[in-house]
Amino acid sequence: MHLLGLQRTLPGTSYAALTDALPMLRAVKDKAELDLLAAAGAAADQAFEEIRKLPFAGRRESDVGRDLAGLLRRFGHEQVDFTIVGSGPNGANPHHEVGDREIRPGDMVVLDFGGLKDGYGSDTTRTVHVGEPTEEERRVHDVVRAAQEAGYQAVRPGAACQDVDRAARAVIADAGYGPYFIHRTGHGIGVTTHEPPYMIEGEEQPLVPGMCFSVEPGIYLPGRFGVRIEDIVTVTEDGGRRLNNTTREMVTVD
Repeated sequence: MHLLGLQRTLPGTSYAALTDALPMLRAVKDKAELDLLAAAGAAADQAFEEIRKLPFAGRRESDVGRDLAGLLRRFGHEQVDFTIVGSGPNGANPHHEVGDREIRPGDMVVLDFGGLKDGYGSDTTRTVHVGEPTEEERRVHDVVRAAQEAGYQAVRPGAACQDVDRAARAVIADAGYGPYFIHRTGHGIGVTTHEPPYMIEGEEQPLVPGMCFSVEPGIYLPGRFGVRIEDIVTVTEDGGRRLNNTTREMVTVD
């Protein structure tokens, strides 16, 4: 009733749903917001550096997830949104969270964790290996790391969101693992840990300085293991800048 009244009174105007308009208004962050996002990313980095010192083998995924949540809070998060711990074959499910599976020597373990610190989000993924990895496991990790770097290098003003997805996906396809990259390359982040824009084929929204989003390609081999590497990236005038910086190299844990 109110909208029709406005249209009669102001026939030259047009209207958009707030659901559609608001996310892109939030997508571009100012310097203060970027500083808060960087601080949240640094806190998540600290949590990863501490979790890698703890034992994995012989403990349940839920035990490691509980440790991760505690570390995020120790380093300043007031809210923990998720602690994904996907060990062995569970890591081949990108949406696995935590379960009662006992982590074993020889497992790949996908660690994806984040929440809110001072009202702004963190979201980081690293994949660790319990003991020394096989040659194939190292190769898969190297391919994902190269794909993550390619996605990061594709970040620049004026590029489309789908260009980031295409760059990461091309590396994985060239290595022969294309069918095993089964999710989007990234999502926006700000006052929530998942928001527009999305780095996915078909999203032609241009990147502009101040946008922040994840770059998180992965390879998921059913029944065996998965690898994902994720950083939060912001668009600058010259390209991209990572807001979290812990190692992306293969990490072994006990």
